[in-house]
Amino acid sequence: MNFPILSSIIFIPLIGALFILVIKGEKKIVVKNSQYVAIFSSLANFFLSIFLWYSFDATTSEFQFVEEKNWIKGFVNFKLGIDGISMLFILLTTFIIPVCIFSGINSIKFKTKEFFIAILVIETLMLGVFCSLDLVVFYLFFEGGLIPMFLIIGIWGGPNRVYSAFKFFLFTLLGSVFMLIAIISIYWITGTTDVIKLLDLRIPQEFQYILWLAFFSSFAVKLPMWPFHTWLPDAHVEAPTAGSVILAAILLKMAGYGFMRFSLGLFPIASDYFTPLVFILSVIAIIYTSLVALMQDDMKKLIAYSSVAHMGFVTIGIFSLTKQGLEGSIIQMISHGLISAALFLCVGVVYDRFHSRMISSYSGLVNIMPKYAFVFMIFTLAALGLPGTSGFIGEFLILVGVFKINIFVAVMSSLGVILAAAYMLWLYKRVVFGKTSNSEVKEMTDLNKTELYIFSSLIFLIIFFGIYPEPLFNTIDSSVNNLINNYQVDLNFHLDQINN
Repeated sequence: MNFPILSSIIFIPLIGALFILVIKGEKKIVVKNSQYVAIFSSLANFFLSIFLWYSFDATTSEFQFVEEKNWIKGFVNFKLGIDGISMLFILLTTFIIPVCIFSGINSIKFKTKEFFIAILVIETLMLGVFCSLDLVVFYLFFEGGLIPMFLIIGIWGGPNRVYSAFKFFLFTLLGSVFMLIAIISIYWITGTTDVIKLLDLRIPQEFQYILWLAFFSSFAVKLPMWPFHTWLPDAHVEAPTAGSVILAAILLKMAGYGFMRFSLGLFPIASDYFTPLVFILSVIAIIYTSLVALMQDDMKKLIAYSSVAHMGFVTIGIFSLTKQGLEGSIIQMISHGLISAALFLCVGVVYDRFHSRMISSYSGLVNIMPKYAFVFMIFTLAALGLPGTSGFIGEFLILVGVFKINIFVAVMSSLGVILAAAYMLWLYKRVVFGKTSNSEVKEMTDLNKTELYIFSSLIFLIIFFGIYPEPLFNTIDSSVNNLINNYQVDLNFHLDQINN
């Protein structure tokens, strides 16, 4: 294919943002036209990504649709390409962004034009992360996403939005400084930052450990892993609904993607060495943050802590280095992207009507908002991993994969499934059932047409992939096999060198 489809998918949202930037006129006209441009550019990008998926050859593990342009002569090329793993994250991103835009139309009441610009710019930067085949380009996209998210939290967030925005920005930026130093070191060691070339090279063992830790410092904060997770609840609580959706559904997944693409791909010996550390931190995250979630009075904080627990499953699956574990982690990230987005949207629905996130503010919503109670039930059951939903597929495969290599870690991780059922059902019971004592809550209206369309699309995907996940497995199968094979080859090569 000669058409630069990856560049188009990355930059269409940015072009849409530039169009919105130059819109002028009366305030109402500017708002309406900004909405139309944002909706059109995001939906056009989503359909283009569907075409990309249709054109994608899932039988090969090679990077496809590769584009390369000279950028910084003799040092960095602007290189793009995707494999099966990248493909699913591109689809997730282009699906979630229109959902955020439709959500923002209802909930954002001021600086609407600037809000849509920020959403489209962050889409460009997130898509660039999943398409980059050069470490420097990856880093620029990876860190560039901090700026629009900082603005989304800081401008359209809650009462403590400035504190939360700075905490989010400084935590994630500080971790990534070490990754930047590691990227410069890799260029000094190998003479290239080209990912395809680096995957074929073997970075010397003596450098792998320190480089792995440098990349880990960035990904562990962004994911986030325990104990680097403390910025996440504050960011979620203060962010507007669309900001929470993007943060949980996509931004956290960039770190999981980075672990697979770079930590395992470039530093296999170090990954094998540090796997026990990852398992310990992940098990603590699953159990500790699940217990903390049980104690929350704020709906957003509860869902935020549940995200840390679910990402603990992801890191365990990735570093199990089994086929089931890796595929389960990818499916878990895609599934969590859909489910967490839905849960934060559910919180946004009641917040827009009553302006409270506190669980104690609501009760008996099944009598007032029966449609809302039904969709909230679906997403609650999906979040606790009910069979028949996509949440079950990922967690089950991860536990199967981990059980093969470490029974103790698998058993301890499985406690997270029980605790997830406890805090999600406890949340649902307090919000949906019981008697409604507040007269203002009694006046709340049920889901409108836009909200029903958004939730229906999410329910369809969560149930469809829970019953028939085959399209997802077909897309990632070759890439996962190739990742495992390359990992084993590099480890065996290292062992042969030691024996000789």
